[in-house]
Amino acid sequence: MADTLHDLTATRNDGTEQPLSDYRGKVLLVVNTASQCGFTPQYQGLQALYQRHRAEGLEILGFPCDQFGHQEPGDDAEIATFCQRNYGVTFPLFKKVEVNGAGTHPVFAYLKKSAPGLLGDSIKWNFTKFLVDREGRVVDRFAPATPPEKIEADIEKLLGG
Repeated sequence: MADTLHDLTATRNDGTEQPLSDYRGKVLLVVNTASQCGFTPQYQGLQALYQRHRAEGLEILGFPCDQFGHQEPGDDAEIATFCQRNYGVTFPLFKKVEVNGAGTHPVFAYLKKSAPGLLGDSIKWNFTKFLVDREGRVVDRFAPATPPEKIEADIEKLLGG
């Protein structure tokens, strides 16, 4: 098991490998996303947070997932196009992953172990959010229904620290 999120690697939406150690010194908000979910409009709030706080060191990492109600049926290119066209997303998107079960991506295995939710070691639905400090440690976990703007004060505390 990784000691911090920075010990892991994930594949970007364009197929390039991304060592998460590249985000050392940044505050991260890691989100499992979907394009056809009732929470999909949260992309707008996530992008707004990113625009407001990127210069201070915030990175938002979007991980599309199709494990909840088949709400992310597209391929990686379709997902990127959808996010850009509909929400102007400029934060990093990664390849579609599994967040629960035997195929759980190592990033989500680490996040869930570090911040268990109401369902223990499972993610309940799309748009579960994990706030990670500059050292790669999980600080908090937020439910899918928590809109991005409700997390802003927590993000600002980490950015200012």
